Amino acid sequence: MSGQERVRAVLESSLVQRTIIAIIVVNAVTIGCETSAYLMERVGGLLYAIDRIALAIFTAEIAARLYAYRGRFFADPWNWFDAVIVAVALVPASGPTSVLRALRILRALRLVSAVPSMRRVVGALLAAVPGMASIIGLLVLMIYIAAVIATKLFGDIVPERFDELPRSLFTLFQIMTGDDWGNVAQEVMEDKPWAWIFFIVYILMSTFVALNLFIAVVVNAMNDVEPSRAEAAAGTELESVRQELAAVNAKLDQLLMRERPPELRPQADR
Repeated sequence: MSGQERVRAVLESSLVQRTIIAIIVVNAVTIGCETSAYLMERVGGLLYAIDRIALAIFTAEIAARLYAYRGRFFADPWNWFDAVIVAVALVPASGPTSVLRALRILRALRLVSAVPSMRRVVGALLAAVPGMASIIGLLVLMIYIAAVIATKLFGDIVPERFDELPRSLFTLFQIMTGDDWGNVAQEVMEDKPWAWIFFIVYILMSTFVALNLFIAVVVNAMNDVEPSRAEAAAGTELESVRQELAAVNAKLDQLLMRERPPELRPQADR
């Protein structure tokens, strides 16, 4: 076994993968603890040491993967993802680049690439992007039309919410999220009691229809990416049944061949 194969076997072992996941979790916790002045006064040195050790381990892991996989390393988008996160952490966090110190928490995102189930979820979300783009376009069109109508109808009544199109767009986005929409509607209904019709129709169309379409698209994409346990079990059972049927058919063919008269058997079996 070559050196590359040995390194690859070590990296792909469950022990190493679980260790990396544990280090990612510990490092994310220590970075969060650094936001506490109380903890930094008492154990700041320990937190900094843990952060440096974790970064050294992550760097060594990336270097080992580069050595083990060579050109194939760059063929996997998740390897690029991990390499960029570690590279950002290696940039000195001082002077003009001091803002990068806050980006160290991005190392926690390595859990996405380290945990297979998280990778499948992200893959499903990416697969759902084309479908979501159409829904986003529909939702934006719906909000724009409603904002123009609301500006025309309610701009003079509640100018602080509907006097101009940008403000109406923001207010309707707020209503779509369900934030304080009752008070907004009540302010308008004091002058126009029928305004509840507009708000009810808008909420039904934007929240209960368009937003639920997002969920449907994502769920459908996840089902396409990863079959459910029941489907996987059914597929395995179906495959075993097919193999058993093939074996039974083979035995039946052998029995039938033995029972045939010699003159009816194929030339090769005589």
